[in-house]
Amino acid sequence: MLNKKIEKALNDQIKVEAESSQAYLAMASWAERAGLSGTAAFLYKHSDEERQHMLKLVKFVNDRGGQAVIPELKQPAKDYKTLQNVFALLLEHETNVTNEINSVVDVCLKEKDYTTHNFMQWYVSEQIEEETLARNILDKLKLVGNDNGAMYMFDRDLLAVAAAPESEK
Repeated sequence: MLNKKIEKALNDQIKVEAESSQAYLAMASWAERAGLSGTAAFLYKHSDEERQHMLKLVKFVNDRGGQAVIPELKQPAKDYKTLQNVFALLLEHETNVTNEINSVVDVCLKEKDYTTHNFMQWYVSEQIEEETLARNILDKLKLVGNDNGAMYMFDRDLLAVAAAPESEK
């Protein structure tokens, strides 16, 4: 049976992951409307991955005898200024997610729930990858600047990233 503090922390994280999925879905829709099909594919896939992260938490909470709560979500932004703005927001969001995951890990240690602590280590590692990916994309966008040809290549490259199997990223 899950400790109530752990259950609350995990349910809070379920909401964080669900909001991430929604935010990336909104970003993908914006990119698609802007003619950035590669970026849209990348962000749609990222949205799906975040939903899978949420489902993994839901299953864990339920499997441990807790009750996973499916949260109500706030409306994400609909419009963005630039593609660089999208990925700056994505990086900021991922940094916040990392902080939230660290909070869950902290509760696990304080409550001496080493099983949940072990489970959460996957999320800790995943966040390192997520933040690195967002930083790398932002670095590339800075190189692209306002060059439309370079933007076309960037968008095409993101389409290739979206299409690649997880093991190749």
